Amino acid sequence: MTQVEIGRGKNGRRAYALDEIGIVPSRRTRDPEEVSIAWQIDAYRFELPVVVSPMDSVVSPATAIEVGRLGGLAVLDLEGLWTRYDDPASLLAEVAELEGEAATRRLQEIYNAPIREELIGRRIEEIRGAGVTTAVRLSPQRTVQYHKAVIDAGVDIFVIRGTTVSAEHVSGRAEPLNLKQFIYELDVPVIVGGCATYTAALHLMRTGAAGVLVGFGGGASHTTRTVLGVAVPMATAISDVAAARRDYMDESGGRYVHVVADGGMGTSGDIAKAIACGADAVMVGSPLARAVEAPGRGFHWGSEAQHPELPRGKRVQFGTVGTLEQILHGPSSVADGSMNLMGALKRTMATAGYSDLKEFQRVEVVVAPQGS
Repeated sequence: MTQVEIGRGKNGRRAYALDEIGIVPSRRTRDPEEVSIAWQIDAYRFELPVVVSPMDSVVSPATAIEVGRLGGLAVLDLEGLWTRYDDPASLLAEVAELEGEAATRRLQEIYNAPIREELIGRRIEEIRGAGVTTAVRLSPQRTVQYHKAVIDAGVDIFVIRGTTVSAEHVSGRAEPLNLKQFIYELDVPVIVGGCATYTAALHLMRTGAAGVLVGFGGGASHTTRTVLGVAVPMATAISDVAAARRDYMDESGGRYVHVVADGGMGTSGDIAKAIACGADAVMVGSPLARAVEAPGRGFHWGSEAQHPELPRGKRVQFGTVGTLEQILHGPSSVADGSMNLMGALKRTMATAGYSDLKEFQRVEVVVAPQGS
């Protein structure tokens, strides 16, 4: 990997964002109808490689059920409004009406209400009762406190997600979450992240996680780069973590850990390029925040936006373009990659000559800056 001299005292690797690479067609093409985009993690199979981000603006119990029926997986945020209030509909409507910087202050106030353990069980049971795979998210800081309520309620997939999650968190104030011990004691598959480097991913894989999230989440709605200066372009991050997956398979005697690209994918082309770089599935929020069913009513924000001390996200307005079904499966009435995401993925794979996702991860890519 090319090292670039930033100054006499510092060098850095050249890294690439998804919009800086392009997918190269091969000598063979296929019919899109003959392409499979299904993926499986542990015992759970999904017809779409889409995991919807645990964001209140996108995932409610109702939208989680609908996404499940459409073939994907939606993750409910157990630190969001749905576990703090019996019915947050009026608060969601209020957030959609706020202006400018007032949105951040009001989000901090709304999310200051305590998490209620009985609502955790109620929300999980609501989604499970619809017969779809149930996935929920907690941050590493709250996993120990609430994981028993999650498991008792019968969750299928447990997501431990933060801006950056490591297997070796050091704290002088409290006993950190021992991921390896925690995951070992659970009877459900755990997806953990985010991370953005080969080494961090390899350590997370060694904890026994079924999947690793690549990226810092949030995408269009987070300001982590501005606030913390932390940023790793997604094409490079996914490729590095995919390399860790390969090496961990050798190290573990064949255990496969799924790589889920998390954040920074706003269009169908971004999703295709993330999988081409090595992702097994993608975690997206903003594309589905445009759905008419989305709780945010055309606005989008993540958990980073309501941090009580240092917000690293903001409320963003996207408007609406169609239903969840139209955004995922089409038909599309626009040419900007915001609708029929899965139809576009199938067509990309067919154009490149690949029949399933694992094959497509081997497609050739080139550095192709936007506009070239």
